[in-house]
Amino acid sequence: MARSRPTKLAPLPREFFARDARLVARELLGKLLVRVMDGSGEMLSGRIVEAEAYLGGVDPGAHSYRGMTPRNAVLFGPPGHAYVYFIYGNHYCTNVSCHPEGETGCGVLLRALEPVAGIARMATLRGVALSPEPKPSQLRLLTSGPGRLSQALAITRAEHNDVDLCSVKSGLYMADDGSPAPQTQATVRINVTSAPHDLWRYIVPGNVFVSGPRNVRAESL
Repeated sequence: MARSRPTKLAPLPREFFARDARLVARELLGKLLVRVMDGSGEMLSGRIVEAEAYLGGVDPGAHSYRGMTPRNAVLFGPPGHAYVYFIYGNHYCTNVSCHPEGETGCGVLLRALEPVAGIARMATLRGVALSPEPKPSQLRLLTSGPGRLSQALAITRAEHNDVDLCSVKSGLYMADDGSPAPQTQATVRINVTSAPHDLWRYIVPGNVFVSGPRNVRAESL
């Protein structure tokens, strides 16, 4: 996908997230995750190329499977809010609540971005040294994987858990810059051992920023 610097992008509407998490995850591919840095106003953004759906009470792989807790309460609130959690004692994962009316506990985990704007700042936040004309293999170290992308955009639970991703006032939101919808592919989710081998991970096939194994069962959509 071509990289372009986004300006004055409108956030995706709440209605976009008020749907089945599998549909939201698939249609988030190609959209932008935008972070506006406090103080400087610098915009960091990346194009979503990998996302996983989690279906609440019917999905043993979901954090919300056993009901609401203080940790996962965001997933039981309005769609379009950030659910950020800390894992393995060293990184944050960024999710968005999404569910149709009458359902709760569902969400989408963002697993990988293709960097678009603010790449130098992302590299600093990740502690990655980039060459003057970085190759994809270098840029991949910035945002390929849920922990990397959260660090590259300075997303933390303390600052961003439960922020409204449908509002520019949050400093973190998702937007459509008009880029053509990419080809998508559904595969099994990564490191989900407590649920059946579903096809609820969605990727842009062939994109070098996609994380995880590439030889998994997949289905073109």
